[in-house]
Amino acid sequence: MSLAGEKASLHGLKVLEMAQLIAGPMAGTFLADLGADVVHVEDPVHGDPQRKVGKSHEGSYLWWKVSGRNKRCVTLDLRQPEGQDLARKMATEWADVVITNFRVETLEKWQLDWSALHRANPKLIVLHVNGFGTNTSLRNSPGFGKVGEAMSGVVQITGFPDGPPVHTGFSHADSLTGLMGAFAIQVALYRREHDPEFQGEFIDLPLFETLYRLIEWQVVNYDVTGVVPVRAGNRLTNSPAAVINTYLSADDQWITVTSGTPRSVKNVAALLGEPAEEYDTVEKQTERQGRLDALLTAWVRARPAAEALEAMLSIEVVASRVFTMADIVDDPTYRERGDIIEVEDETFGTVKMQAVIPQMSNHPGRVWRTGPALGMDNELVYKQELGMSDEQFDEFHKRGVI
Repeated sequence: MSLAGEKASLHGLKVLEMAQLIAGPMAGTFLADLGADVVHVEDPVHGDPQRKVGKSHEGSYLWWKVSGRNKRCVTLDLRQPEGQDLARKMATEWADVVITNFRVETLEKWQLDWSALHRANPKLIVLHVNGFGTNTSLRNSPGFGKVGEAMSGVVQITGFPDGPPVHTGFSHADSLTGLMGAFAIQVALYRREHDPEFQGEFIDLPLFETLYRLIEWQVVNYDVTGVVPVRAGNRLTNSPAAVINTYLSADDQWITVTSGTPRSVKNVAALLGEPAEEYDTVEKQTERQGRLDALLTAWVRARPAAEALEAMLSIEVVASRVFTMADIVDDPTYRERGDIIEVEDETFGTVKMQAVIPQMSNHPGRVWRTGPALGMDNELVYKQELGMSDEQFDEFHKRGVI
């Protein structure tokens, strides 16, 4: 069904996505971008709540154009027994992978949980995105990404020392959980291809665990030192960089500067006219990082951003303007990478969005559609893929099953 092309890396992989909002569907989007056939299941009346999240323009919501891209969208009332039977048929007779984020007790009631699906199809791979883990006392509690971020340790160390903990400006936990979920599915598929006795896989992925895993140093640091990490602004809580911050230029442009090696710190010190002997060891650099930061703040503020960046380039110190979205759309590196593409859209004619990332040279994916209308692919999926008769299709449609 996918139109990504037969050369796409995941061409032929069949994914049933009984999930809504961000984290679970984002895992499916990563797979769909690289060629998987992903069928996204939605309530016939209300659809996926993600369809109406974020900004709208002329009555059409923009985020859905990206989050629903490259998928086939069908409607199915999972509260009705016939809907549950149809979902079970797709999961056990059609799909290689099932992605879901319903509560454990809901899936068990519908007999669409891991145990039920595994009995019917022992080779099936199931990704269950959830709030707190299916093996905990909170297994049936609702979970959202911001709670996952708070639990992970990320929010506690994000922000400035004299300010409150800060969430990042996007769906951080949801997005990274989607990415981790897509990675875990590939691990399971690898095992399936190389193990003749493969007996399926259940991937139990709570929203807090991905970010928790990525901060590699936080548990071991606390275990050994007993010190709780604190907010350190842009300098990072656990970093060797004596120079790392954002600085405002004379033309009111923000730039970021990072000196992650002793040599680059000495280069910054020399640029600012500091005595070389006061920065010739890591210990001295660490002691004087406050002074160096203040001097660099004043130095950048006295110059246009372009001049400051050119000076950093000349001394081999990593620096960049802090990009706005307008900067990204106009940036030559993004343009050379082909990272912004135009896609035909039934509402707006064409829209710009992110290209497929990661880029695969020999087996690339592509974006072949924006997020489709509710139930747009019902006939294609139910009739052509599952072999449903016209009479049954019409009956199910009349009764609101699909």
